[in-house]
Amino acid sequence: MPSRRGDAWTRAGEQWPERPQPPRQPNAAPLFGYLLDLDDDLAEGVEVRMRVSARQHATARLLDAEVGECDLSSWFASVGRGPGLLIVDGLLAVDTRVADRTTTELLGAGDLLQPPGGHDDELVERETIWRALHASRLALLDSDFVDRIRSWPQILNALFRRAERRSDDLDVMRAISSQPRLEVRLVLLLWHLATRWGRVEPTGLRLTLPLTHRALGQLVAAERPSISHALRRLSQAGIVTGTAGDWHLHGSVESHMESLIERTGRLTLSEQSAAPSAQRLG
Repeated sequence: MPSRRGDAWTRAGEQWPERPQPPRQPNAAPLFGYLLDLDDDLAEGVEVRMRVSARQHATARLLDAEVGECDLSSWFASVGRGPGLLIVDGLLAVDTRVADRTTTELLGAGDLLQPPGGHDDELVERETIWRALHASRLALLDSDFVDRIRSWPQILNALFRRAERRSDDLDVMRAISSQPRLEVRLVLLLWHLATRWGRVEPTGLRLTLPLTHRALGQLVAAERPSISHALRRLSQAGIVTGTAGDWHLHGSVESHMESLIERTGRLTLSEQSAAPSAQRLG
């Protein structure tokens, strides 16, 4: 794992500053947990008459990650032929850095983390950094866990569907990041995150996540100053209000897209009408 990184970027090239302290390793809880008690969706996938027996066997060792950068490498090594690490509670971010740019993925309760696959023929170097944005708890689903739940294959199937769900979410994020207008990318991102972490309010949704403007930039492929300017414009338009980490989405995603498209159209017409004047001035 790379050395622990700071939250601030330098202005010249926006490089990560090195910090002397290494990332913390999650602490292993002394007891095993009943996975069906910790994850209601997994429990619902098991027939009621079989649930008591399955509960006794579907146990997993727990580990706690404090807020900050954490080193999961030793735990991934312990997974063996098991499904991976299951987030039971909390919020994690995984930063992938290539050259001088970093992209971020958010992961929460129910997400399955699998050991990173190594490719000996990979020509592009990358760094992967795991950070706990909230105090988090994970379950170690190793080869022993697989042996214990062998009589209930529906549990294992449900866990692998979690991996597929994460892949689908990455596809959505890739499509959002391909939008040419930054305001559109931000609005789509916030609504996408609100689907999972938002709370319904009379005027829309409230999204409370510990994300700085720089973190938002890493989610939608933009620089921090551009994010700040775009959020200011969205606030002035009454589309997204609030402060970093606590946003209010007013109306609906459909009305937001309609408003942004309309504003883009007005800007295009304004530019077209200004073009002949500019030619005359020339």
